[in-house]
Amino acid sequence: MVNYSIHPSAIVDKGAQIGDGCRIWHFVHICGGAKIGVHCSFGQNVFVGNNVEIGNNCKIQNNVSIYDNVFLEEGVFCGPSMVFTNVYNPRSLIERKNEYLDTRVKKGATLGANCTIVCGVTIGRFAFIGAGAVINQDVPDYALMVGVPARQIGWMSEYGEQLDLPLQGNASCICNHTQTRYILKDGTLTRHHHKGSNHKN
Repeated sequence: MVNYSIHPSAIVDKGAQIGDGCRIWHFVHICGGAKIGVHCSFGQNVFVGNNVEIGNNCKIQNNVSIYDNVFLEEGVFCGPSMVFTNVYNPRSLIERKNEYLDTRVKKGATLGANCTIVCGVTIGRFAFIGAGAVINQDVPDYALMVGVPARQIGWMSEYGEQLDLPLQGNASCICNHTQTRYILKDGTLTRHHHKGSNHKN
C-alpha cells in the first residue's frame, strides 16, 4: 500500500523503500535501491540513485540528483539545482564505478541553491552551505560556509540564523529565538542542553 503522494509523471522503480507522507513531484526518478524515510519532499526533476539513503523530513528541491554513495541524515535541506558528485576524477573514457566516494550530510544541514558538494566529504550537523559555494573538504557542525572554494565565515544556530561568535577561541551565546545556549571551545561549537529550553532535540 502506497502511503505517499506521487505525480503521474514520476517514476519509482520496483524495490525503492519510501516512507509514509513523502511527496514526489513532476518528473522525479527514484531508483529501486533507494531507502527514503518519512515525510520527505522531492521537487520537480529530482533523481535518486540506488545506493542512497535519505532520512526523515528531508526536502530535496528542484533539479537535484542524489547519486550513489550519497547519504543524508534526517532534516537535510537540498536547495534548488545544488550538485552532488560521486567520482573525484571523472573521465568519460575511463570506468570508475568501483571508485565511488561516500558523501555524508548530517542531521539538519542546509545545502544552499546551486552549491556543489565534491564527493568524499562529511558535512556536519546543522551546517549551512551558502548558495553557489563549492565544498571540497569536511565541514564542522554548525559551520556557515560560503565561496569558491568554500571557507567558513561564521556559525549558524539550529534555528537557522547566524550566531554572534568568533570563528576561533572560546565563547558562548544564546539563540534569540529558542533561548538555546551555544558554546564554542577550541574551534568546536556545541549546543548546551538545559532544562529551561523549549527547543526540540
